Formats: sequence, C-alpha cells, structure tokens
Amino acid sequence: MMQKIQRFGGAMFTPVLLFAFAGIVIGIGTLFTTEAIMGSLAAPEGLWYQCWNVILQGGWTVFNQLPLLFVVSLPIGLAKKQQARCCMEALVLYLTFQYFLSTILSQWGSTFGVDFSLEAGGTSGLAMIASIKTLDMGMIGALAISGIVIALHNRFFDTELPEWLGTFSGSSFVVIVGFFVLIPVAFLAAWLWPMVQSGMRSFQVFISYAGSIGVWVFIFMERILIPFGLHHLLYFPFFYDSAIVNGGIYSTWANQLPALAASSESLKTLAPYAWPTLTGLSKIFGCTGIALAFYSTAKKSKKKQIAGLLIPITLTAIFCGVTEPIEFTFLFIAPALFVVHAVLAATLSTVANALGVVGVLSGGLIEMSALNFIPLMSSHWQTYLTLLLVGLVFVGIYFVVFRFLILKFDFKTPGREDDEEDIKFHTKADFKEKQAESKQGSLEEKILEALGGKDNIIDVTNCATRLRVNVKDETLVKSDSYFKSIGTHGIKATKNNIQVIVGLKVASVREDFEKLL
Repeated sequence: MMQKIQRFGGAMFTPVLLFAFAGIVIGIGTLFTTEAIMGSLAAPEGLWYQCWNVILQGGWTVFNQLPLLFVVSLPIGLAKKQQARCCMEALVLYLTFQYFLSTILSQWGSTFGVDFSLEAGGTSGLAMIASIKTLDMGMIGALAISGIVIALHNRFFDTELPEWLGTFSGSSFVVIVGFFVLIPVAFLAAWLWPMVQSGMRSFQVFISYAGSIGVWVFIFMERILIPFGLHHLLYFPFFYDSAIVNGGIYSTWANQLPALAASSESLKTLAPYAWPTLTGLSKIFGCTGIALAFYSTAKKSKKKQIAGLLIPITLTAIFCGVTEPIEFTFLFIAPALFVVHAVLAATLSTVANALGVVGVLSGGLIEMSALNFIPLMSSHWQTYLTLLLVGLVFVGIYFVVFRFLILKFDFKTPGREDDEEDIKFHTKADFKEKQAESKQGSLEEKILEALGGKDNIIDVTNCATRLRVNVKDETLVKSDSYFKSIGTHGIKATKNNIQVIVGLKVASVREDFEKLL
C-alpha cells in the first residue's frame, strides 16, 4: 500500500513542473498590468497593457485548467503500458463523466441538495469545466476519475476481442467499459460530493481559527513526510485546490495581486489564507544554515571539496526550491537531524506568520520574486523586511543547532566521513579509468544493473529528483555507496520500494530507463 501511495504522489508531481514558469509569467504580467505599480503606462486602454495582458492571460492557462491538466498527467506516471493512449482515454472519460454529472444535476439537483440554477464559481459549489457546468470537484475529482481510467486501462487495454470486433479493442474498449462504469460513479458523486463540500467548508473555518498551532503542525508535517514521498499529498489540496480557499492559494493569490499591490494594509489582513505556502522559508534560510554547519564541521582537509558540493545544491534549494539534493546528504546518515530540520522549519514559518508574513512562498527565490517581491515590494516592503530579518535569525539558529548536534553526536555528515571514505582529488589516471568505466554503459544501464536487472523491476515512475522503482527482490539491489559511485546521489530503500536520487535530469533518465525495460 505504501508503494502505491508513493507512486501516486510521484505521478501527481508531473504537472507541478509546469507551475514555476506559469507563476513567473503571471507574476511579471501582473506587475506590468497593475496601475498601482506602473502608473498610467498600465492603463487598460493603452497598448502596453493590452500587449502584456495577452501574455498574462496565456500564463493563466495552467492554473485555469488544473483539473484537465491532472487528468491527462496522472497516466504518465501510473499507466503500466501505452501511457499516451491512456492520457487520451482519461481525457475523454473525464469529459464524459462531467456530462453525466451535469445532466443528473440539471434534472434532479434538488434531490441531492444542489441548486443547479446558480452561477458557477464562488460559493455555489459549481464550476465550468471545458464549457460544462458541473460540480466543483477540483483536483480531487480529476484525480479520482483519472485513477479509475488508469485502473481500467491497465486491466482491459490488452483484452483480445474476436477479429470482427477488432475496431473496438485497445483504447476503444477501455472507453466503452469506462462509459458504463462512470454512470453510477456520477450518481455517487452527485450524492456524496455536496456533503464533502459542506465538510470542507467546516474544515476551512476550523483551520482559519487554528492560529499558530495550525501553521506549525502543517509545516512540520510537510517536511517530515519528504522521505516517504508523501508531502505532495499533504499540500496539494491547500496550494492548488479548495481546502482552505476557493480555487487554491496559488490561483487566489495571483488573482488578488492587483488589489494587494494597491493596498497599504498588511498582507496578513488582506490574504490570511496564504500561510500554508510558508513551506518555502526553510528552503532559503534553513538550507543555508545547514550548509554552513556542514562546512564548519567538515574536516579541515575536506573543506574545499565540501564547498564544491554544498554551493550548487544549496543554490538549487534557494533559487529553485528543490531541497532533496541537500536534505538527502544527511537524511540517511543522521535521520535525527532531519527531524530537527522539520521542527526548525515549522518554527521558522510560525514565527514569520505571527509577525505578519504571508504569501506564495513555497518555491524558491525565483518563484517568490515573481509572485511576491517584484509586484508587491513597493507597497509591502515592511513585510518582506520582516521576512528577511526573521530568516537571517533562523540561518543562525539552524547553524548553531546543527553544528552542536553534529559535534555532540559525531554525525558523519559530508566532510566528516572516516578516512577510508575520504573525498579525494583524482589523478589523470583516475580520470581515464573513470572514462573507460563510463563507456561500458550509460547511467540508466548502470542503475538498472544495480537494481538487479530488468527481471527484478516491477514498475518505475519519478518525482522532481528521484527515480522511484518497485523491485521484486530487494536483496538484489546494491548499496547506497555503489549507487553514488555510478553517478547518482544515492538511494532510499523501503523494502521493495527503491528511490534512486538522480537530480533534476530525472525525467530524461526515466525515459531512457524505460526503454531498457
């Protein structure tokens, strides 16, 4: 079950890779079309505004079509065969489901407690999806229907039909089966989802009044779940769906940017819902403090080499918001430090929020600048000065706490390995030897061999930095040190679930890996 949940979480990450660029376009587009910032140049009747508005509206594509995006993205990670065909099947059957649901509610909406005469949007509980007026099931509905289609695809795609029925085989047969399966599912959704919406509204009220305790618990859980690959499941409904605000924090914040820029009231007053995205503060300030502690406690003979390791992976966390490279350098060596990291991350975000900091601050510095600092600095510089001061204080706290614990318990963090594990400068002969080894096989071939070969692989998917593989026999998988020796950043193994830490090139590695299978 854990393996299936992890694969699901990894598959959900596929469309998120598009969010950073979309967020940047929206942030810059909003900046250049906001009169409060640009003055008369951004007047709606002017050519400047009109040209930038074209770009801005294009940037909204990803966020405006999130359900469709998740429907067609999930099969990429979860379909066991013919992923492209499964994407098509998922889209067709998702739209079919919406037509079923729309017709059911237009005829019998009052029976299910739904006023279908209301306009879509707002608090009506209705939405327009591909020009279909239907229940607003958001990302959850999209994932549920896509998941059903994937299960049908994996089960029925290869069904052999009589030759005279051959035109109905493959994707056609999956769609036929799905058509009839989704009729009762649509009735079930019409009955259950209005109750879910009511419960979600109650939860929104609860979380709105949870205060600092709610902030601390949420941020702590988001960090502590990273090793299990389950953190996506925690934050997705808050960031991109309606768990705390209708439409999700990202979408609501971006829509509200012009009003935020034009107001001098505190951001916490204007957008109190935007605290869950404070997960990004530890990526900038926490990872910096951790890196400094690692460098400070490294053996003197290794400091130069460790600096070469720490600088790029720390900059990756700061600018891109991808923390696995630095977190996985100590997660398995000293898991207690990772727990401390989660505690400090939660405390950092809670203190910042208590002092008035909110915003879309979950990604790295690039995303934060586009959606926060650039459009809002002139009117809310005091908030960002507070954020900077709190962050710098926590850089020091991270450094002191990590340095103390590393020295106190002699954790073998980077640069503190035993002599036989020393990082060393390599000679020209070593380089030539390594080149000869590299010619013996690609990285994907070496990973496959280290995982026990093709016959040991059950399935494979990926998240932003990790290749996630389920194997039949975990005893055939080589050690973490071996995986590092072939060019990866190591592995995390939980029984038959192996996560090979590849880095940001993982998508291309997975593609070549699947070709080998």
